[in-house]
Amino acid sequence: MALSAFDLFSVGIGPSSSHTVGPMRAALMFARRLKDEGALAATAAVRVELYGSLGATGHGHGSPKAVLLGLEGHAPETVDVAAAEAEVDRVRSSRRLRLLATDLGEAHPIGFDPDTDLVLYRRRSLPAHANGMVFRASDADGHPLLTGTYYSVGGGFVVEEDADGTARIRVDDRQPRHPFRTGAELLALTRATGLSVSALMLRNEALWRGEAEVRDGLLDIWAVMRESVERGLSEEGILPGGLRVRRRAAASARRLRAETGGAAHELEWVTLYAMAVNEENAAGGRVVTAPTNGAAGIIPAVLRYYLDFVPGADADGVVRFLLAASAVGMLFKENASISGAEVGCQGEVGSACSMAAGGLAEVLGGTPEQVENAAEIGIEHNLGLTCDPIGGLVQIPCIERNGMAAVKAITAARLALRGDGRHHVSLDKAIATMKQTGADMSVKYKETARGGLAVNIVEC
Repeated sequence: MALSAFDLFSVGIGPSSSHTVGPMRAALMFARRLKDEGALAATAAVRVELYGSLGATGHGHGSPKAVLLGLEGHAPETVDVAAAEAEVDRVRSSRRLRLLATDLGEAHPIGFDPDTDLVLYRRRSLPAHANGMVFRASDADGHPLLTGTYYSVGGGFVVEEDADGTARIRVDDRQPRHPFRTGAELLALTRATGLSVSALMLRNEALWRGEAEVRDGLLDIWAVMRESVERGLSEEGILPGGLRVRRRAAASARRLRAETGGAAHELEWVTLYAMAVNEENAAGGRVVTAPTNGAAGIIPAVLRYYLDFVPGADADGVVRFLLAASAVGMLFKENASISGAEVGCQGEVGSACSMAAGGLAEVLGGTPEQVENAAEIGIEHNLGLTCDPIGGLVQIPCIERNGMAAVKAITAARLALRGDGRHHVSLDKAIATMKQTGADMSVKYKETARGGLAVNIVEC
């Protein structure tokens, strides 16, 4: 499986990459299959079933809304965030769905009652992954036309199940110039080529696009990240979902600006940058999976730290940061998981912290060994982190947790740069430990809202 930096960093909407972005993509994939297989015109009804973590916390994560938008032809990267709620309200009130209306530019209306045709099974799961979905289309006589089973495996990635029950990701199977599956292989390649981690990644991205296109694309990704920071630092009010969580980033930023001694407040700004993004995510705004929505604030916050507080920081550094961070992220995706429903929050916030630490070490002049060391420190001190958000919402503890992890990533990078890259625990061993820990972790602590803070804090 050949992964690109643009697979890990993709533009979507909040509040969750696995519960919002993934279901929207799956619904769009299914609707397009109906069209491609010539079944769209005959389709009179669609039934959607969400299982496992999607069923348990889907309402809090906006999964039903995402499914409806996807069936109507919307994609996460292009959907009009401001108009999305009104479109979903139209479907709910009219009980009519327009299959692929946005995608095709014309409507294929069907009757659809979200209360009965979109079912969330809170305690039933599908075999391949905790985030399972089944879509069924039938004709006017109730005869089945098409069934599709999909899994949202974290970071917006969607796996479609084959007829034999095997779940496979449809990806480009070509090999990049310098393929690697482990941190050890990545370091061996940097030694053999004399390239930095980011330079090696830039060569690999040439499998899909030219160097200038890679740079422009990553700067576009950064532009979306930067905008989510700025929006989060300006918006106030109450986040949706019933907990009545107050947005704090904007008010805290105003107070911080009024104080003196800016350099003394570096880490406070980093915390606010991360919280600003995740408040935007919780509000259903546009963010970048980095590598997931639940952890979307960490990499933008550390990048802002680099640009605001590191002398000589520039756009080339942003590109190198994101390339090095994506190399680290690929190791998690390849060898463990970035899904909170599969391994807990260590797979989301933990992997993002590791990626940010590696990216910062790269642009601060670290050797490949120091980059690997920084990434290892970042994940090592997030091992065992549970995913138990209150009310199934990506708010408590998720928003503050992004701020804490962003600071931790900076500490990890600085600590690694004080050494020479030699250390006892390799990044590969830490990732393997994360995977094992996730397997041992009770399902209560893997995005089901059945344990931890989710049950010990009374919802208000």
